[in-house]
Amino acid sequence: MLKRLQGWRDLTFLLSSIGIASIGDFIYLVAINIIVFQLTGSAAAVAGLWIVSPLTNIITKFWTGSFIDYRSKRKVMITTYIIRAVFIFLIPFAPNMLVIYGILVILSVAKAFFNPASTTYITMLVPKEKRKRFNSIRSFASSGAFIIGPAIGGSLILLTSINVTLWINAVFFLIAACLLLFLPDREKINKETIPSLTISQVIQDFTVVQKFMKQNKYISFIYFAFIIVMIFTFAMDAQEVVFTQQVIGLSEIDYSLLVSITGIGSVTGALLLSLFSNSISIRFMITIGIIMTSLGYVIYAFSWSFASIVVGFVILGFFNVYLNAGMMTFYQNNVPVEVMGRVTSIFQLIQSAIQVLFILAIGFTADVISLRVTIVTLAIVMLLAAIIFTITVLNSNKKSYYREK
Repeated sequence: MLKRLQGWRDLTFLLSSIGIASIGDFIYLVAINIIVFQLTGSAAAVAGLWIVSPLTNIITKFWTGSFIDYRSKRKVMITTYIIRAVFIFLIPFAPNMLVIYGILVILSVAKAFFNPASTTYITMLVPKEKRKRFNSIRSFASSGAFIIGPAIGGSLILLTSINVTLWINAVFFLIAACLLLFLPDREKINKETIPSLTISQVIQDFTVVQKFMKQNKYISFIYFAFIIVMIFTFAMDAQEVVFTQQVIGLSEIDYSLLVSITGIGSVTGALLLSLFSNSISIRFMITIGIIMTSLGYVIYAFSWSFASIVVGFVILGFFNVYLNAGMMTFYQNNVPVEVMGRVTSIFQLIQSAIQVLFILAIGFTADVISLRVTIVTLAIVMLLAAIIFTITVLNSNKKSYYREK
């Protein structure tokens, strides 16, 4: 009993750290959009914020996995939290936009290291039989942050200023880093055996990832299909404000309410999933999640009023939680921790490269044709891909990949 409580004690610290950092992410998102728009008055400069992270990932993901897999994942997470705290604190002192964009690049690099490191560390810390519930609770925390973060950010800006909000925001990441200090470091790193981060080492690690993907084609197919779906959602989300206001005709207040309702849908889905996760299989979480999320986007694409778009957003918000938690558990259960940092980095590199191309292509297409036709086309193609993916998963005899113990 004591051992079981000790195990969940560690997971509680980890969930708290991730949850606080997620709230910090949303506060930062609100503040940085406002500060960039105030300094430039340019919608294009604000839109550029969507490009910084994918472009940075393309440059860094070549070698982040090679760095992470040979070092303490916990220490990498703590270091990246501290870097983010320091540079968010420095944003108000930036004299011009060039410096601010430089800081944004550094923050994106820190996050590029954090994501594969945290995925690997969570896999190491959380026992296989607890991963589905852990990921469900994590989804609940992330969904809660989606609502709480912007609300806290907006309130802080109204009560204080953007500068003070960013300084308080930095404290969130310091708290997240401190919580990780209470967690065990499950790795015994021999510094003498750590290879130098050279081009030949990166190429060698690429070969390791290529070999893994070749030997595990089913795992690679499932996760790559998930990435493609996420790219469709990312592309549509990038045009969300323009679509809802210019095509549907919603006001800014309507849009804010819509985002809040979507968040409530996500929180509800995550809460139910965290309560009943032991009764729901990983395969069902993935298939119902991808189909219903795609259906939500189709309803959104064909919407003509506030009420109709709310239906689509609630559905996609509710079931996106199932998809993410199911895929994360599937990934953790099937990718060895020894290569997880490198495999995760390469997958995210591919994702970022396609994201940049998608955003540019959709922006061009929306100008040439129309935004409505563009979003409808994306949503329908996404739904068709989700149906093919679901049929493949359900008809597959690869049941061993979905085992939880």
